[in-house]
Amino acid sequence: MIEPINVSLESLNLGTIVPMSVAIIGALAIILTDIFNTNKHKSLYVILVVLFLVFDLFTLLAFSGDERGMFDIMLLDGIAILSQCIIIGGAILFVLLGLSKLRFQEFRYAEYFALYLLAIAGLQFMVSSDSLIMIFVGLETSSLALYTMIAMHNRMVSIEAAIKYFTMGALTAGFFVFGSMIFYAITGSVELAQIAQVVTQDGFLSKENYANYVLVLVGFVFMFAALGFKLSLFPYHTWVPDVYQGSTSAMAGFLSVVPKMAGFVVALRFFEIFIHANDAIIQTMLYVTVILTMTIPNLIALQQKDIKRMLAYSSISNAGMAMAAIVIGTHQATTALFLYWILFTITNFGAFGMLWLNRGKEYNDYESPYTFKKFSGLAQISPFTASILGLFLFALAGLPPFALFWGKMYLIASAVNAGHIALAVIIVLNSAIAAYYYLRPVSYMFLRDPEVGISNTKFMQNATTPMKSVVGFAVLLAIISILLVEPLLNIIGTYVTNSGF
Repeated sequence: MIEPINVSLESLNLGTIVPMSVAIIGALAIILTDIFNTNKHKSLYVILVVLFLVFDLFTLLAFSGDERGMFDIMLLDGIAILSQCIIIGGAILFVLLGLSKLRFQEFRYAEYFALYLLAIAGLQFMVSSDSLIMIFVGLETSSLALYTMIAMHNRMVSIEAAIKYFTMGALTAGFFVFGSMIFYAITGSVELAQIAQVVTQDGFLSKENYANYVLVLVGFVFMFAALGFKLSLFPYHTWVPDVYQGSTSAMAGFLSVVPKMAGFVVALRFFEIFIHANDAIIQTMLYVTVILTMTIPNLIALQQKDIKRMLAYSSISNAGMAMAAIVIGTHQATTALFLYWILFTITNFGAFGMLWLNRGKEYNDYESPYTFKKFSGLAQISPFTASILGLFLFALAGLPPFALFWGKMYLIASAVNAGHIALAVIIVLNSAIAAYYYLRPVSYMFLRDPEVGISNTKFMQNATTPMKSVVGFAVLLAIISILLVEPLLNIIGTYVTNSGF
């Protein structure tokens, strides 16, 4: 007879799941609020989301127990805490864009905001575990919520975007499960720490154990494809421009930074096993992918005539630059990854936020309101709007002294210090290419006259005082970023060191 297992609440260490539980409880609370208050304004739900996310962040930072919990499935180490802070911070910024002047379809429903919190909870689970099963549960929770949120915009182009994202997501899920199955068959575990112990032991990946090596490569390729889709790495990036264009600017900006932070943490935990094993084939595969992810979307972005699609391709290239930090694999590079993504979150939020402030309703499903021509002569029509949007484009281009410049500098320094001189040169060259296409819309705004009929267009028609305040806060952060770099590096370095990276 099988003996029953005695489980104590103390051994479960429930503190490790409290932050995610706050987000889930918040989602349920919003739905219940809607049942009893059907006529409440949408701003109520935005404020509720912000309050629950702030409380989520508070419980996360207040956690001080053992990093393992829930039968050792949860892992709330320094990397998990740091990445969750970035995810929650980014989520708070982007949900405040829901305080828009125009009432769009999705913001009329409480379910949209409940799904938003569930997506954040899923991303938190992804980064707070080294169990492939829990990572998969978090991945699917967040993905299913995001598919629905994109479709809720209720335009044909948005429904198409949701279907494309869902199709790619289903493929991602299949790849992830198949890769996990192979690693479980080889090592007898789905926990990355135990997989690392088996894979890195002497002789396991030697030429004598050829069958083991082939299976590891096959499993790696499936996991690499799954993470490639999530992080939009080349050649798994093809869904990004269409999905971003079909989404609202607020949702596209959210997709470009927040879910990718969770993907980078999973990639960091998984890829470091093979980077430190010094396997030539896997390292070459990662190196080539990073270079192509930085370069190909940059070249495609040069051909774009729409700001939103241009920003979509630029987000792919920036994901490649952040991924370079994982390939480098040093402590300084891991610190550079988080610094780079914090600064990228600020600048990308500002760019997509400005597009959202200028959003109107008077256009067809398949007509973009963000073509370069529609911004021609904006400096003559609305100098302040042109200046703020131009500032964020300068920041994305990596021009000093704005935010992303310092992230790129630290990333390049980590590559040089680790001996990856060629990679550093490629990052610099791609930054130069990116500067050209970021400055193209700036030239339309400041160096051209308004197009015929454009002068009557109302800019900033979706803006409200709270939204302007949030974007203004991002402007301030982008300008004074040099004062933030040193404190951020100290905080990030502490958390990264505590995690053993």
